Amino acid sequence: MPSSKLHSILQQRKLCSGLTGYIDKPMGKQYKLMFWSCRSILLCWRSAANFINYAREFAGISAAAASDRYAIGQGLFVIGRFAAAGLMMFVKLRLVLAFMTAIVTFIAAAIGVHGEGGVAMLSLVLFFESCIFPTIFTLSIRGLGRHTKRGSSWIVASVSGGALFPSLTGLPADRKDYHVSMAVPLCGFFVAFAYPIYLNVFCRKELDGFRETKIGYVDSDGVVGDPDHELRRASVRHEEKGLKAGDHLEE
Repeated sequence: MPSSKLHSILQQRKLCSGLTGYIDKPMGKQYKLMFWSCRSILLCWRSAANFINYAREFAGISAAAASDRYAIGQGLFVIGRFAAAGLMMFVKLRLVLAFMTAIVTFIAAAIGVHGEGGVAMLSLVLFFESCIFPTIFTLSIRGLGRHTKRGSSWIVASVSGGALFPSLTGLPADRKDYHVSMAVPLCGFFVAFAYPIYLNVFCRKELDGFRETKIGYVDSDGVVGDPDHELRRASVRHEEKGLKAGDHLEE
């Protein structure tokens, strides 16, 4: 990130502190970032081999047909990402994380459902999972200020869990079957589900404040988001009320 862009971010953080409650904190106290960096590792369960082997084992189809099912799942992944992007135009970003509820539901259903139904459950997991990482990335770096560069690299590095969790998912499949192995990503999603709850309960003011589109804009009362801006607006409203009261007494 260019230094000029970082300076602009820092300036915006200061200007909108009245709306977001932004406080410059050391990296060690950026709990929102650390919380997700650890949990993002748990979400990297997906691999083509696990999906295809699951479909072959429980739907009784060939490897070629199972590959076609995975292609459909990947198509749903793309559709889900665009659908979530459209939804974000009308819904607060943190509320889109309700998709995590659907992920936990359908990955759990994939454990108990046999045949093509189980494959459909996994495909729906891909649909709802599509928007999670980019959404969490955006929310996790909000309010980092001067730590934005380093925090972004931490989140990107967290996808290294993809080197571990597909293998962990396949391990119980080798010993028993792929229905049992789906319990591994289920556990990861269940733990990660705590993060949307944390954001919606403890970080609402910060996240919603940064969503305001007029932060940093200049109007007749100054810079929107500046604490002095709200004081000026309150003063103007007080004067207007005083003028109206005076006119009423003269009548």
